[in-house]
Amino acid sequence: MFLHNIITQTSCILSKLILNRSLYLVTASILAILIATLHPFNFLLLNNFSIQTITASFDNASSFEDLVNNILLFIPLGFSYTAFSQNIKIKPINKFITLIIISAGLSLTVEVLQIFLPSRSPTPADIANNTLGGIVGIICFYIWHSQSFIYILSSVENWKLSNSNKKIAILFLTYIVLSFLMILPWKATTYLSNWTPIYPLLLGNEATGDKPWRGYISDLHIADRSVSKNQLSELFDSQDYLNIFGDSLISSYQFTNKRDFQDNTRQLPELLPQGQSSYLVDSQGVALSSSYWLKTGTPTTLLNKRIRKNSQFTIITTVATADTNQIGPARIISISSGILRRNFTLGQRGNNLDLRIRTPITGENATDIKLSIPGIFAHTNTHNIVLTYSKANIQVYVDNVQNFYYFNLLELIPKEQKLLYYALTFIPLGICLTFITIIARKKLNFYRLLLPSGILLPSLILESILVIDIHKSISLTNILIGIFFTGGTMLILRIRASELPKKQF
Repeated sequence: MFLHNIITQTSCILSKLILNRSLYLVTASILAILIATLHPFNFLLLNNFSIQTITASFDNASSFEDLVNNILLFIPLGFSYTAFSQNIKIKPINKFITLIIISAGLSLTVEVLQIFLPSRSPTPADIANNTLGGIVGIICFYIWHSQSFIYILSSVENWKLSNSNKKIAILFLTYIVLSFLMILPWKATTYLSNWTPIYPLLLGNEATGDKPWRGYISDLHIADRSVSKNQLSELFDSQDYLNIFGDSLISSYQFTNKRDFQDNTRQLPELLPQGQSSYLVDSQGVALSSSYWLKTGTPTTLLNKRIRKNSQFTIITTVATADTNQIGPARIISISSGILRRNFTLGQRGNNLDLRIRTPITGENATDIKLSIPGIFAHTNTHNIVLTYSKANIQVYVDNVQNFYYFNLLELIPKEQKLLYYALTFIPLGICLTFITIIARKKLNFYRLLLPSGILLPSLILESILVIDIHKSISLTNILIGIFFTGGTMLILRIRASELPKKQF
């Protein structure tokens, strides 16, 4: 009896220690989130704080890097909270719901507080990504914690679904539908949804004045839609861009033999001189240099919003460099707030034409994927440049339809970034496939069909839709990467299950 009391008391003490340690981990996770998202804590009070102010402040979008960081940041919270709740009698479904509320609530609080931080930009997508990170933390805990993993596997294996071929088939079809849904985040990476509305239009420099370009620009036209190859010949042969684009033409500036630089469509602000007051305008256009460039007096909000909404645009310009070896890249046309944040830049590096287009995969400064066309500025001749963007496809035509260059952003994603993207896409599918095959294990014929098709189909579905819809080239490597993450995740979980005591599982 005495020994029994000692064992009971010792167990209570150990349980309290585990509970306290888990609570410390939850607290540490929350503090880490607050520091990572709110540092340097330079809060400022807004003069006109209102619902409209809050709504306008949330008009931002995440990049790929933000997506990954926001998921990773909340994984420790999900893991430590689940460890803490193991010592409290709470049903698994209640744990799951509570964690979603905690993760979403904490994320929303952080995003609202970021309104008062000049160095931060609140983003609606961050709330969803943070919540997803908390859910990933729960999954990681249950896989790591033997008793919880045993309980889940045993429950799945004993589901009544395992006795019905029809229900197993429906479950697998749901898995295939989920594979199709996984295409949506990939397509979202090609949208221009993260363009910032409040950036101005600049010609010949950055707003900070430290990336000057030396050369001439005679005209600039911007439309919020792409053009087909059939329309390109007309663009080079005709100057009637309003007739070609119609209402899609957002701006049209002419710089030859003029003393003011108004937008001919009257939709964008006037371009105003920056630097010295004297400047040269002749039949070749306006001369831009380190001492003279142009900037719209107010942000080109209409331009940025319409391009962001349609996720496509066409830019037509006529330029001539005055120096065939410029560094920076020197900014010819830029929609930006400085050297670190931009929506778009057309520039010159050496004698190359450099492009920066902001998308979720190119980053806030559009530098994660570098685009360059060699030799365009090898001489000081005038060039007529047409650049069109749609669904990750960038086409640049120089002087005529035959001289064109093509890029697809999805084909240029850096290897590390691509692996992370594929991991985020296919690891959840691998987890789902594990449970489906456990359910179908008693149905041997179904099991033999589901196992290979469940591993192969999601990767084929993703690659096929990207090829058809985004017009990228088919890649066997991408298909194999998807198969690796789906099958590898399932294999790891099955090995983990086989390591558990058979009498428990």
